[in-house]
Amino acid sequence: MALAFMLLNVRPGREEEVLSQLRAIKEVRDAQRVYGVYDMVVKIEADSLDALKQVVNNRVKKIENITSVISLIVMH
Repeated sequence: MALAFMLLNVRPGREEEVLSQLRAIKEVRDAQRVYGVYDMVVKIEADSLDALKQVVNNRVKKIENITSVISLIVMH
């Protein structure tokens, strides 16, 4: 099992829209708005590192109104 946390910044006023799109992705285990430097924290789990990369690159990073992404892949 591959696990990653993502720290996202989102265009102001688009947070709920982005959150809804994130939660529709089956590999997204949790997505929360936060206060501070980042707007959201997202937990993603996939069967393999390759599957995780696919979700991050082809699903999450393509969501409109996300302005920056920091990916933190958990080491097992």
